[in-house]
Amino acid sequence: MNRTDRLYALVEELRAVSPRPRSARWLAVRFEVSSRTIERDIGALQQAGVPIWAESGRTGGYVLDRAHTLPPVNLTAAEAVAMAVALHRLAGSPFAGPGATALRKLLAVLPAADAAEAHRLAGRVHLIGDGPATPVPATVAHAVAARRVLRLRYADRTGVDSLRDVEPLGYLGNSHHWYLVAWCRLRDEARCFRTDRIREVEALPQVVVRELRLADLDIPHERLRALSLV
Repeated sequence: MNRTDRLYALVEELRAVSPRPRSARWLAVRFEVSSRTIERDIGALQQAGVPIWAESGRTGGYVLDRAHTLPPVNLTAAEAVAMAVALHRLAGSPFAGPGATALRKLLAVLPAADAAEAHRLAGRVHLIGDGPATPVPATVAHAVAARRVLRLRYADRTGVDSLRDVEPLGYLGNSHHWYLVAWCRLRDEARCFRTDRIREVEALPQVVVRELRLADLDIPHERLRALSLV
């Protein structure tokens, strides 16, 4: 059994017995490799975002959280590569990291032959550039998801810094920049902050209760396209 097949089989073995643990020694015997190899494989799966943790004790071992994993899926090679190409456009966005984790989870549960074909097809695709040029700071991305008030040190178009508390409401993005849409408490209005001009950012304990309304944005509504998951 090659490593790709073994990683897939490890996930399925742990899923089948969850929430009971499997020790590294038991898995080593099952897959006819050393315990050290199993530990390296588990480490690779954890880095890929598969929710596996170790339970200590005489009856401990590795446990998979079934509620946060996927069963085997039947993506075609072209579908898997299409997701990878889409991720290229997420570069710098607040969803680049979670998107990459999601793709790794899907690849981890693909049948080995399908995963190998997807890798072969991906090797025939080449991209130019890295997507949008302005990254979204991780603290900003986390605060928008968690609905936390932010304190920004922000540079205006002339380079002058100002400190302000804002209530993050969402994002606007185009091919050049990402903007944080937030309610500026200093001006008591919705503002768009270009993420590459955010010099410093601090998450505050206050929770955001305000919702984003298109009426608060001084942008023609016909130019906006809401993201859809369907």
